[in-house]
Amino acid sequence: MPIPSQTQPRELVGRSPGQLMWRRFKRDRSGVVSAYVVAFFFVVALAAPLISAVYGKSPTATYGLDESGLLNEFGYPVAPNGGVSGRFWFGLEPTMGRDVLTQLVYGIRTSLLIAAAATVLCVLTGVLVGVTAGYLGGRTDYLLGRFIDLLLAFPAQLSFIAFTPIVYSLFVSPEKETPTSLRVLTLILVLWALGWMGLARLLRGQVLSLREREFVEAAKVTGASPWRIITKELLPNLWTPILVQSTLMLPTLVTTEAGLSFIGVGILEPTPDWGRMFAAGAGYYESDITYIFFPGLAMIIFVVAFNLLGDSVRDAFDPRTGR
Repeated sequence: MPIPSQTQPRELVGRSPGQLMWRRFKRDRSGVVSAYVVAFFFVVALAAPLISAVYGKSPTATYGLDESGLLNEFGYPVAPNGGVSGRFWFGLEPTMGRDVLTQLVYGIRTSLLIAAAATVLCVLTGVLVGVTAGYLGGRTDYLLGRFIDLLLAFPAQLSFIAFTPIVYSLFVSPEKETPTSLRVLTLILVLWALGWMGLARLLRGQVLSLREREFVEAAKVTGASPWRIITKELLPNLWTPILVQSTLMLPTLVTTEAGLSFIGVGILEPTPDWGRMFAAGAGYYESDITYIFFPGLAMIIFVVAFNLLGDSVRDAFDPRTGR
């Protein structure tokens, strides 16, 4: 009679917090789909010159003005649905006759470049100021807290509109045209200067709570330096609010930059920009709604996907939170 073989117990393998977070995130279908959508937008932005070359169109070429039969006497596309065809996939821009697809691709590139750079600066500044104020406390916390309160007192949208032309005038005289590179740099600086305070205040509160915990006190007893306590004990416990706030901040800055270009204090002609397309489409929608349809749809998809991604990242880091 054969002796039954004894089954070997399975070896338990520990998982790091990052691995557990990744497993929880992969189970969230909406988060995974949103991540793919966000990645798609960034790939489109980075590959804009390649897409333009393969597609065979330029974002600045005025096809409707250079070729007869594309625009009517009123400047609107002759073909139905805004000139959508096998040659112009998203149609033509009224009056100027530029290709809408390449305008949109390069517009996404411009807006995402500005918003991503401003987001990185805001996150770095918010982490630096918030952690410093919360950990040091005392007079440092008081002074930094009052400085944050002072900046938060400025109405955000009105401040963006008011300060952007002022920054332009610091570098270029009013009678001269502001270069596009300076406009991009100015938008990044203004969005950064007025966008980091919320994250700093949030992290300050988190650090004030964490610095009284046992593991921080134990690190102080062992003689750990403040830098080691901040980097090894505090920052690993702050990744959740940092990542969640970052995923919420970037689409907000994208829409803010688009709004500034919409009202004429951001990116101007002939540089393609998401907001400038909305500004142009506002004058065309009564006779040709197709031109503003594609930029508007792309903006909605991008903002919704990024917000859903932020919710999924939050839930993956902290499974106790419920939607």
